[in-house]
Amino acid sequence: MIKIAKPLLRVIESFGRLPGIGPKTAQRLTYYLLHVPQSYLEEFAQSLEKLKKETVLCSICKNVGEADPCVICSDSKRDASVIMVVESPIDILVFEQTGNYNGLYHVLHGAINPLENIGPDEIYIDDLFQRFKNGSPVQELILATNPTMEGEATAMFISKKLKTKSQKLKITRLGRGVPTGADIEHADSVTLTQALEGRRAF
Repeated sequence: MIKIAKPLLRVIESFGRLPGIGPKTAQRLTYYLLHVPQSYLEEFAQSLEKLKKETVLCSICKNVGEADPCVICSDSKRDASVIMVVESPIDILVFEQTGNYNGLYHVLHGAINPLENIGPDEIYIDDLFQRFKNGSPVQELILATNPTMEGEATAMFISKKLKTKSQKLKITRLGRGVPTGADIEHADSVTLTQALEGRRAF
C-alpha cells in the first residue's frame, strides 16, 4: 500500500472534515492544489485565516457580516414589518438572489433535533423572541425552516410560543414549491418565489 506524504495527508484529512466531502473528493482537491501556483495557496490560506477573524454575527438577526448590525438590518428601505426565520445564513443568500423578498431575517443557526441533543437553547430561538418585545413593528413572521422533520418541529415550536404571546401576529409557512425533505439552499429562485407566494397560515 502506498504511503501518502504527511503534508498531503494533513490536507486530505482537513478537507475530509468538511460536510459533503468524501475521501475521494478530499484526495482530488488536495492533489489539485499541488498544481496551482504557490501565490494562490498563500492567498487561499489567508482567506481561510480571516474567515472568522473578520466576520461577526449580527446582534439583531444573527446573520454573518462584516459589521454589526448587518447590512440588511441597517437598511432603512427594508420592510421591518416582516421577519423571515431561516436555519442558516446561506438561506438568506438564496432568498436574496430571488429579488422577491424585502423584509428582515432571523437566522437560527440550526434546527431542533433531539437525536443530536439540539434543543431550543442551542440555537438562536430566544433571540428571535426578544425581537417581539413591546413596540415591535413586526406584523408577519414567515417560517422558512427546511421542510424536514427537524425544520417542521422547529417551526411548530416557534409558532406555539409566539401565538401565546401575540394574537395579532400573522405566522406563515412557506407553501408549495419546496418539496418535503429538501433543503432551502438547493432550491432554485423560481421554486423559492412560488414558495413565498404560496405561503400559508401556520
